[in-house]
Amino acid sequence: MAKIAVESGQTLAQRAVSGVPGGTKRRVLAQGDGWQVADVVCTCGPQDRPFEEQHSHVCIALVAAGTFQCRSTTGRELMTPGSLLLGNAGQNFECGHEHGTGDRCVSFSYTPEYFESLAADAGARRANPIFRRLRVPPVRALSPVIARACAGLAELRDVPWEELSVRLAAQTVQLVDALSPRLSEDPPSTVARVTRAVRAIERDVTSELSLASLAREARLSPYHFLRTFENLTAVTPHQYVLRMRLRQAAMRLTLESARILDVALDCGFGDVSNFNHAFRAEFGVSPRAYRRQQWRA
Repeated sequence: MAKIAVESGQTLAQRAVSGVPGGTKRRVLAQGDGWQVADVVCTCGPQDRPFEEQHSHVCIALVAAGTFQCRSTTGRELMTPGSLLLGNAGQNFECGHEHGTGDRCVSFSYTPEYFESLAADAGARRANPIFRRLRVPPVRALSPVIARACAGLAELRDVPWEELSVRLAAQTVQLVDALSPRLSEDPPSTVARVTRAVRAIERDVTSELSLASLAREARLSPYHFLRTFENLTAVTPHQYVLRMRLRQAAMRLTLESARILDVALDCGFGDVSNFNHAFRAEFGVSPRAYRRQQWRA
């Protein structure tokens, strides 16, 4: 995911040099009967007005890098790396970058008929599944498909996009109704402070990222930072950092032949034993077995 963030940063730098207003650039990665996957890069920042759009299809957009705020009839959310933006066909939404510049998403879109069939096969509770929330936070169940999709952005050869689109749709349907709603809306100043911390994590997820250091970055007390971070992202700071490190490690295991020890140390883990334990808990298999699975695929 570090490579993805670097590429996004280069796009933002080019935009800053050219002086043109921010906008979005969409590149189709794969498509088929009823589905499409696209790489969507946004260069908007605080100086740009929030933009309104409408989903033409059912949409599940995986945030690969950056942050943004999104609002629709189903709520208002802070979108962070590893989270999913959910959209119903015909639904209007508004996105803004009040507290940071740029983001990058892998957007999976489905025709309503195709998505209904996938949802039914996945055991959806409703015959006509409609997302009643705007976001799925970066939860453990999504880590394998998120890591594989992000690896696909970095290495576009032989990526099973159709399989990933089916798996993502099924898992999202199964997860979305079980998630608890946020306790309360946070004021813009709090969203800005948490966004600052999230972007600091993304800049260098391998550095020392204690609760105290992140709270200082957000200019909040550790208690208030922990409470507001969890309310906005639905995970604790520790879970968020650990999950980002593990997804980065999973990408490297997919794309590189580096030793597992080197991957563990480079991704911020103090020793390979802790890395193996955390990786197995997140992905269900050891790092070595995960690499074999991805290389066979």
